[in-house]
Amino acid sequence: MKPFKVQIEDDVLDDLQTRLKRTRLAPDFGNNLWSYGVEGEYLGELLDYWHTVFDWRSQESKMNTFNHYLTKIDDIPIHFIYEKGKGPNPKPLIMSHGWPWTFWDYRKVIKPLTDPAAFGGDPEDAFDVIVPSLPGYGFSTPLTQTGINFWRTADIWVELMCNVLGYNEFFAQGGDWGSGVTLQLGHKYADKVKAIYVHTALPLTLFIKPLPGRDEYSEDEQRWYKKIQDFAIHGSGYSALQGTCPQTIAYALNDSPIGLCAWILEKRRLWGDCKGDVETRFSKDDILTTVMIYWLTESYGTSGRYYYEARNNPWKPSHDRIPQVESPTSITVFENDVVAMPRKWAECVHNLKRWKIFESGGHFGPMEEPDVIIDEVRTFFRDYR
Repeated sequence: MKPFKVQIEDDVLDDLQTRLKRTRLAPDFGNNLWSYGVEGEYLGELLDYWHTVFDWRSQESKMNTFNHYLTKIDDIPIHFIYEKGKGPNPKPLIMSHGWPWTFWDYRKVIKPLTDPAAFGGDPEDAFDVIVPSLPGYGFSTPLTQTGINFWRTADIWVELMCNVLGYNEFFAQGGDWGSGVTLQLGHKYADKVKAIYVHTALPLTLFIKPLPGRDEYSEDEQRWYKKIQDFAIHGSGYSALQGTCPQTIAYALNDSPIGLCAWILEKRRLWGDCKGDVETRFSKDDILTTVMIYWLTESYGTSGRYYYEARNNPWKPSHDRIPQVESPTSITVFENDVVAMPRKWAECVHNLKRWKIFESGGHFGPMEEPDVIIDEVRTFFRDYR
């Protein structure tokens, strides 16, 4: 493991400026409600801001206030933030992001979790926080191996935590694909992973069986059933594409920064709890910094392949014990996330110890509701220290 600094070369940034200046936006009409996809007027506004106002060096400087490292595990490059806790007994916690997230979506929660006393908390709740970039995402590149998906990532995380960083036991947290990684850790490595906390929790069995039927949702959960059906019909095209032919679209999005921006922007607006106004949750700088991390590392293609590798390498359980996920589990449901599983499923397949529903918040929990994530992490893991 070696220290790493985020430092993009000037010629790469100059090339981006040239591409932005030469952008040819597609004509758009009758789309003020974003019914056909990303609305052209807002995208044009974002393009102008990106070209004339956005300051990557400022964002880079903020990233470098954290301790970054690079390592290789099974010849796969892994980037991670590693912040040691300040307290009498910090516990190791690995936090896993999803798509189209990056490690930077955790920036609001890292310091309060490592140094709770500095943020009005109890120093007894301190953690050593590890935030990796998923393989093939951001600075965990270039990925040149096939077959790397969320359950292979769980194996890599165990190598990172135990053999690189030297921990015998640890906690884990995640959302989206990071939720899958975290649940796999609690399934396969419950001897090492003493407790886990997830949001956007899709049970591992979902990768080998159909979506839950209406009768599996309680009367109070019927709105979630409707939401997941709507998402499957109207919002899952990106998943079908990335799960079947990710390389084809990679050529387009690796070449066009505004195309990549539109692809990511759409998901932030639709999946975040922003009620159609993306900037109520994510500023222009937030959106563009996410896009920049994918653009500068040329990692959209391998991030898209994460879907293909999950779809075409079916998940297999590591044991047949019940519950399937043996590590004590906490699940947060953000009401305005795009999907939510019935509690009945959660209780069947997880060693469920905590279940909380929050009215505010969408798919990007650490960015949208960092205080919730911080409080839930502190509260839940306290009993397993």
